[in-house]
Amino acid sequence: MHNILSGRNVILGVSGGIAAYKAAELARLLVRAGADVHCVMTAAAREFIGPLTLQTLTKNPVAISLFNLWDEREIGHISLAERADLCIIAPATANCIGKIALGIADDMLSTVVMATRAPLLIAPAMNVNMWNNPAVQENIRTLQGRGVHIIDPECGELACGAEGTGRLADNEAIFERAAALLCPQDYSGVKVLLTAGPTREFLDPARFLSNPSSGKMGYCLARALQWRGAEVTLVSGPVALQPPRGVAHIAVASAREMAAAVEQHYEQARLIIKAAAVADYRPRVQLPRKQKKQAGPLTVELERNPDILAGLGARKGSRVLVGFAAETDDIITHAKKKLTEKNLDMIIANDINRPDAGFESDTNQVCILTAGSEPEHLPCMSKDLLAHAILDRIQKLLH
Repeated sequence: MHNILSGRNVILGVSGGIAAYKAAELARLLVRAGADVHCVMTAAAREFIGPLTLQTLTKNPVAISLFNLWDEREIGHISLAERADLCIIAPATANCIGKIALGIADDMLSTVVMATRAPLLIAPAMNVNMWNNPAVQENIRTLQGRGVHIIDPECGELACGAEGTGRLADNEAIFERAAALLCPQDYSGVKVLLTAGPTREFLDPARFLSNPSSGKMGYCLARALQWRGAEVTLVSGPVALQPPRGVAHIAVASAREMAAAVEQHYEQARLIIKAAAVADYRPRVQLPRKQKKQAGPLTVELERNPDILAGLGARKGSRVLVGFAAETDDIITHAKKKLTEKNLDMIIANDINRPDAGFESDTNQVCILTAGSEPEHLPCMSKDLLAHAILDRIQKLLH
């Protein structure tokens, strides 16, 4: 899971709407990511979901009463507010939003919000007519003007039977927005072109040459970049992954299609990361019909695909260019050669023979090489965590 939340104190406020039951799943996502989650419920929220559910999921007592002390020395709402790294309200009703906008603090949740200096993320959920009410919209604008982060409700069928905007945003979307708020925004405004996944070189309509790349490392990098403020264009070969939210996604199949997409977008990029496993060769002839089985061996003539990375290195200018090297032997030697010959600023090399660092693994163990520096060996870690470790090092090149 996403280690950026590990050990962070997160307040999850739940106000009284039918979507309150979805807070249980959001709490579970936050806990699985390593956050220390403290739930605060309004009286109305407890009509929809019991505090015991959230207490069981978070392993922390649920704050309900404004006058309950955590211990003999601590006032509950102040203790929570001061420890918080992030405060989320999901769902946030029109009443809850109005109280916060007006500075009213008459229950545990509104008082914690008034007392905390942590970033505040509000996920509204209500009837479509309530959401469109001018008073609610004015309150939303007021909160945004104060730096409060709003994740807009979705459009769809509502619990009341109406259709329209007002349904609580997807929990994954809320989770990702929360993670982004806890990330350093050190890539803010940086335009990034990133490639990921394999390419497919078709022999006929039924068969192709490819490799086992899952795209996981590239997609983790795309998500980490987006969380850290970058403007990301992701050019991806065929993978079984959903593109991260907020990332411009371009789907391609062959190496030549990937080269064309990269050519179209590289001019605007400040940083280019080539994490794709591009096929070096393609069949010289692509048959229009399926090749039928025949007696004896079948010979397929191959020809070279364009070397996208070398082409970028030859004309990178002031851009930062990062490549990957998936190797089976002499890892450092091959990576150093690629770093020099393709004029890269950095290369990330890994041994694909390792079961914990191969194409389809959820973890990776890499060595990072830059010109003029000793190779840096990183320990095996999740690809999510590794993405941030790589970005920490690329940040130094950008400056």
